[in-house]
Amino acid sequence: MSPAADRWLDGDAGPVVRPYALTGGRTRPSGESFDLVSMVVAIRGSRADPLGLEPEHLVVLHRCRLPISVADLAADLDLPLGVVRILIADLREGGLVAVHHPVPMRLTDPRLLREVADGLRKL
Repeated sequence: MSPAADRWLDGDAGPVVRPYALTGGRTRPSGESFDLVSMVVAIRGSRADPLGLEPEHLVVLHRCRLPISVADLAADLDLPLGVVRILIADLREGGLVAVHHPVPMRLTDPRLLREVADGLRKL
């Protein structure tokens, strides 16, 4: 094998695919932004056309049968977070997944806030 071809192979993983190849060169997801703790879930009843999706899209869709966070999905797939966010955005645009944003909680109990502050001081 030529030295140039060696760069595209990994002894354990086989052929190496660059992240930009998985996203078609895109570096940012389209549509509304979502963060690491957003939950992604496949929309029941939607039918994925395997001809219109890349294999990576199908894997993401399969993993989202039950709600999963964006961070957990990236870790499970062993893909860079940016790539996973673009794949999720593609599926969301196709109406195949829904992204649920976390609801921010407000801590208003003064006693609880004091206990947290005291605990942090002890660290």
